[in-house]
Amino acid sequence: MRHAPARVRSNAWEDIADLTARYGLRLDPWQEQVFQDTMGERSDGRWAISQVGLSAPRQNGKSELIVARALAGVLLFGEKTIICSAHQQDTSREVFQRMVDLCEANPDLDRRVAQYGHALNREYIRFSSGQSIRFKARSKGGGRGFSADCLLLDEAQILSGAAWAAMRPTLSARPNSQAWLMGTPPTLLDDGEVFGRIRSAGIAGRSARLAYLEWSAEQGDDFDDPATWAKANPAYPARIGADAIRDERASMTDQQFAMERLGMWADQAIQKSIFAEGAWVRARDPRSVIVGPRVVAVDVSPDQAFASVAVCGRRSDGRWHVEMRRDRGFAWVRHAVDDQFERHDVSGPVILSGRMATALRGDLASDDRDVLVMSAGDYLAACAQFADAIDAAGDTVHIGQDELDAAVSGAKWRDAADGRSLNRRGSGDITPLIACVAARWGAARGEADYDTFSSMW
Repeated sequence: MRHAPARVRSNAWEDIADLTARYGLRLDPWQEQVFQDTMGERSDGRWAISQVGLSAPRQNGKSELIVARALAGVLLFGEKTIICSAHQQDTSREVFQRMVDLCEANPDLDRRVAQYGHALNREYIRFSSGQSIRFKARSKGGGRGFSADCLLLDEAQILSGAAWAAMRPTLSARPNSQAWLMGTPPTLLDDGEVFGRIRSAGIAGRSARLAYLEWSAEQGDDFDDPATWAKANPAYPARIGADAIRDERASMTDQQFAMERLGMWADQAIQKSIFAEGAWVRARDPRSVIVGPRVVAVDVSPDQAFASVAVCGRRSDGRWHVEMRRDRGFAWVRHAVDDQFERHDVSGPVILSGRMATALRGDLASDDRDVLVMSAGDYLAACAQFADAIDAAGDTVHIGQDELDAAVSGAKWRDAADGRSLNRRGSGDITPLIACVAARWGAARGEADYDTFSSMW
C-alpha cells in the first residue's frame, strides 16, 4: 500500500544511500524505496513530505531506517536536533546503541562526536558541531521543552494521543521539519488511534504532505504461501528466513500470525465472513465493565483440551458486555464458576453449551445453583442473536481479549435446517466465542421476563 505524492525538484535519497554505505550500513532495496518516496524537496529547498507513516512486520529493518535518517539529518541536512522515540525504553536504547556502534566503528565519524550520554532514558549523541540526536521512551509529557527538526517515532502502534500531543509541537518552531511514525499493526489492546489516523489519511490520499507506506497481506491470501510472506515482508528472505516464519505459523493463531508476521491490521486480520466488515472492531471497548447482574456460561472444546467461562451483563449505558476466561482442560471450570457466584451478582442458572454440557451439568449444579444445558434450537437462536447484536444492533461490546479475537478469526458459519450455527474453521479453539454467545443469550432471555426469571428455566 503506497501513498507517496509526486516528487518535486530533487530528491536526497541517493545521498542517504551513499552516506550510509560509506559507514558500513547498506540499505535494502525496500529501504531505499522508502527514502525515495519521502525525501523529495520542493523548489524552496524544504521537504515535500512533512509526515511519514510506515507499517511493516517486525524484523524487516525499520530500526536501520531510523539510524540512516538520523545520521543523514546530522551530516547531510544540517538538522540541529533529532529525537528518536519508542514506546519501550529497551527499544529506544537499542536504537541508541546501534548508532553508537556505528559511530565507534568509523573513526572519522567518531571524531565528530563530542559526547555520548548513556544515562537511562536520557541517552544522546552530541556532535562537535552542536547538533544532537536524543533517544527517549515516550510519556505523556515527553518531548515538551524541546524543539526538533526531525521526529523518528518507533513502535507507533502504541503512540497515545497524549504522547503525540506532547511531541508534535516540537516541530512547529523549525522551518523544515519532518515526523516519521513507524510501527506494526496495533493489536486490539494497543492505543493505536494516532497511527490509525495516519493510515486512514494515507489510504484516502487526502494530504500532499503525507507519505504512507504499508507492507501487508490481503484478504484471501494464503497464509501458508511463501508468496504471501514475501508480499508482507519486504526483507524476506534476506533478513527473515522461511524456517523462522514456519515456526511462527505453527505457534501462533491465524489472527496473531496475520497481524504480527503478515502486517494485517485488525479490520483485515479478523475474518469478515462471521460479522459485518469492521463490526467486531467497533464493538471493542477496553474500559467496559458490568454494573448490574450477570449470567455465567461455559463451553468446552470437543477434544476437551480447552474450556472457556464467559459472563454477560449490562453496562451503565444499557449495552451488553461480554467477557471471558480460557484455560486448558476443564478441571478449573468449577472453581471459576464458584468464584463468579461468590464475588458477583449472578442471575439465573449456569448456561452450558456443546458436547460436554451434559457431563459438566452434575459437577456445576448445587442446592442454590441451577444449570441449563442449551438445546440445538437454543444454540441456533443464540448464534443468530449474537450476530445481530454485533452486526446490526451494536448493543454488545467486548474488551478486546486476544483469545476471544482469535476465536472470532477461527470461526465460520455452518448452515442448518432452521438457521445457521458457529463452528470451527479448522483445528483452532473457539470456546471463548461460543461461551460469550451462550452468556449473551442467557442474559437476554432472563431479562425478557425478569420477575419470573427462575421459573423460565
